[in-house]
Amino acid sequence: MADSRETFVVNAFVTGWPVKHSRSPLIHGHWLKQLGIAGSYRAEPVAEDAFAAFIQSLKDGRSSYRGGNVTIPHKERACALADRLDDLAEELGAANTLWMEEGRLHATNTDGHGFTANLDHQHPGWDKADRAVVFGAGGASRAVVQSLRDRGLSEIYVVNRTVSRAQELADRFGAKVTAHPTEALAEVMTSAGLFVNTTSLGMDGSEAPRIDFSRLAAGAVVTDIVYVPLKTPLLLQAEQQGFATVDGLGMLLHQAAPGFEKWFGRRPTVDDTLRNLVIADMDKH
Repeated sequence: MADSRETFVVNAFVTGWPVKHSRSPLIHGHWLKQLGIAGSYRAEPVAEDAFAAFIQSLKDGRSSYRGGNVTIPHKERACALADRLDDLAEELGAANTLWMEEGRLHATNTDGHGFTANLDHQHPGWDKADRAVVFGAGGASRAVVQSLRDRGLSEIYVVNRTVSRAQELADRFGAKVTAHPTEALAEVMTSAGLFVNTTSLGMDGSEAPRIDFSRLAAGAVVTDIVYVPLKTPLLLQAEQQGFATVDGLGMLLHQAAPGFEKWFGRRPTVDDTLRNLVIADMDKH
């Protein structure tokens, strides 16, 4: 007879190719320990040609996992393979969070939540801005633009070297979003209350262009989804020009919380202890 005191263990994953760089196991491992939950969260490197089989094992119960996170290059494929998408994932065409529920594989995307929750935490009131400039139109910008539109900002200007990429975002997310070439950056920044860098410029010490932030509205906020280094060249420039800045680390931390709740049944807290733990890990690498 099974011991009635036996603990039910829930397992979750993060999968990508590669995935060894992911700090998600550190984040979720901290929460599991903090909340005293018997469970695990592991990195699963899965190549593109093996991803469908990995997902099928989850759906048919052969996998030991209840769900997990999906990162590059699997986000769009995860969306296509899930049984049920929420509105966020369906509009984005990409999912980063999967979970089994009533025999079906559900999918959402928590990147936008992570982005706005980070701003809420570090600079409350940022959403009083009417106008935002989103610099870059790559995959990371989708969730940012969606979340800004859903938060109620009136105008979202997407600026990108290849205007057609920016136009794709405008077509996807509606009339509040407009596309502009890099040459128009100074013009569209005029009186904007939020500037978001979604490009990789400045990541890991790479070069970043000089930007004149003085055209922004008084009290504007500048944020960067890059978090290595924590203070990117663009954030340093904005600080030197007298603007409030919000680093990108909080986006990583806050996007993790909804998934943890789906798999382990408790909503974790993003606090300074977790932030400092991840920063210490960043300093080691």
